Amino acid sequence: MGSSIKKNFLYNAFYNILTLILPLITAPYISRVMGPERIGEYSYAYSIASYFGLFILLGLNNYGNRTIASIKDDLDKLNKSFWSIYFMQFIASILVIAIYLIYAMFFAENSLMAFIQTIYIISVALDINWFFFGLEQFKLTVTRNTVIKIITVLSIFIFVKQPSDLYKYALIMVLGPLGSQLFLWTILRKYIKFVKVGVKDIIQHIKPNLILFIPVIAISLYTIMSKIILGNMSNMTEVGYFESANKITQIPAMAVTSLGTVMLPRVSNLVANGKNQESLKYLQKSLVLSVFLSTSMAFGLSAISKEFVPFFYGGGYEKCIIIIPILVISSIFMSWANVIRTQYLIPYKKDHIYIQSVFLGAFINILLNILLIPYFQSIGSSIATLCTEASVCIYQTIKVRDRVNIRLYVSQSFPFLVIALIMYFIVIYIPFITNFLITIIIKVIIGAAVYLILSVLYYKKLKID
Repeated sequence: MGSSIKKNFLYNAFYNILTLILPLITAPYISRVMGPERIGEYSYAYSIASYFGLFILLGLNNYGNRTIASIKDDLDKLNKSFWSIYFMQFIASILVIAIYLIYAMFFAENSLMAFIQTIYIISVALDINWFFFGLEQFKLTVTRNTVIKIITVLSIFIFVKQPSDLYKYALIMVLGPLGSQLFLWTILRKYIKFVKVGVKDIIQHIKPNLILFIPVIAISLYTIMSKIILGNMSNMTEVGYFESANKITQIPAMAVTSLGTVMLPRVSNLVANGKNQESLKYLQKSLVLSVFLSTSMAFGLSAISKEFVPFFYGGGYEKCIIIIPILVISSIFMSWANVIRTQYLIPYKKDHIYIQSVFLGAFINILLNILLIPYFQSIGSSIATLCTEASVCIYQTIKVRDRVNIRLYVSQSFPFLVIALIMYFIVIYIPFITNFLITIIIKVIIGAAVYLILSVLYYKKLKID
């Protein structure tokens, strides 16, 4: 991969992992101060607010990114496209915020928590990350978010001291995204200037954006909606278990999501310029890299979950020891599908395959959640998530096999899965030594050494350019 792509990947990987690691720094503290029930209350309210936020951005994270990437060299088109796309976003924001305020006033179980989440929805209304991602300005977004995330973490330790501080915690968590978006608007004028756009300019973006919104909604049914279903069919404590485990298990997928975010504008630009072979070369390397990253972290987390959960969360979270290995395996399927989606389906405008796959996943997820939650609660929801991600991944892989040399890529990637399994069985049988922290450190060192040594040996044999 080119040096600029590697830099952008590292920047974005750093940011995405940072968004997970910094909350993980606060998680042991928050889990002990709040307990699983109050964590569940916050997670439930945030999930509903997130759902409203989806109807503001629609499909812009992919459509806006792709559109800006394809015209970034033409300043006149860039100016016009940005403002016409954003005005569409702004109109949607007014409607969504009005509906959400009605929900918060008359229908929310916890009105105060719901009103606090209004700040989050306003930050979504101001979200123009899609523009800067399309320009491949990843260093800018990473620098900005790093500062804001650190301030958020420090604020949690300073202001959240007891269970009654739940609303302070919620306020801190929503002010960060708002500050992040406001900062982007202050520097926007360096990249574009304001131009007047007509109704026709705005309308032309609605249909293609809505097409990419369809999979966003479908995906939300098995991400955000899973927590809402769990909260309604079970209780907030079970939501707290699921949320706590899910934060940990998102780490492997986030590393590959970073790659997808970086590659989407680059591959979209290559396709727009007819460089299809070069784009497929990137796809091959990205798929192999996705398996390398996701299997190592997924099986590594599974192997240390028995010691990690009591050390990290404290007492009362024992159920997470079962949930983490289930959820973390889903990240392998999620990572592979993310590469296919961002580096083939979206750049090549194969949106119908993307839409079909996520609707299949949504159907499977809702069905399994309804069937399993009454009997297994958060564990049932975790099994539903795993089956969902597997079905989406398998469907997308089957659908592109005639256009992409999937058999070759699978054969190159599969050994990393075998290496990860070898590492898992070695690490899982390492006995408890002195205390949880020492045991975790020893397991991580041994596991990393085994995985890296075997991977280097395989890499030399494969000789990937």
